[in-house]
Amino acid sequence: MLLEKNSTLLFTGDSVTDCGRVRPLGEGNFGQLGNGYVGIVQSLLDVYLPKSNIRVLNSGISGNRARDLKERWQSDTIDYKPDYVAIMVGINDIWHQHITPRCPYNIVTLEDYKAALETIIVSSLENGVKKIILFTPFYIEPNKNETIRAAIDTFGNAVKELASKYNCILADAQAAFDEACKYNHSCFYSSDRVHPNQTGHTVLAKAFLDAIEAKI
Repeated sequence: MLLEKNSTLLFTGDSVTDCGRVRPLGEGNFGQLGNGYVGIVQSLLDVYLPKSNIRVLNSGISGNRARDLKERWQSDTIDYKPDYVAIMVGINDIWHQHITPRCPYNIVTLEDYKAALETIIVSSLENGVKKIILFTPFYIEPNKNETIRAAIDTFGNAVKELASKYNCILADAQAAFDEACKYNHSCFYSSDRVHPNQTGHTVLAKAFLDAIEAKI
């Protein structure tokens, strides 16, 4: 596994990461991490790799965009001194532009998104984070020509570029859902193509564990 034993792993992002986690920080195996993929990752590590002794934290906040993460990065990430940080953000940067297209606050350009994410990455590395795991943003829609899906792929390519530039670990969430949708319709994993159900969150957990080469 790419994560060292006895290390701290912090997940952060939007509602897909938040999933009802406790405030101010999600930690523990009695629901404190929320009811999504973060808790599934913790459980699988505890069961299959108990000797790794990974401490898992969750500071995701529903509705966040990349710029929101940037604004709270010091207090909600750096101050906890994690060894590893996993970031999932991007769907709100795109999705909300289509929900309320006339709201200026919801207009996020690719350049704005990439700049915010790059600032986050640089800040993390400068403050002792050993490695960053970047999730690509995803939309559970196999039709790549669909408007939101096409935009998601553009943002996802930016994530891949940054992962390569800063030697981050890439967890390709979109690719994971594309593979899953070969066998079941997107509604099998989510009712709105954005917020996964438990099966969808398991897809994300597996994508993460595969990325860090956890032998489970």
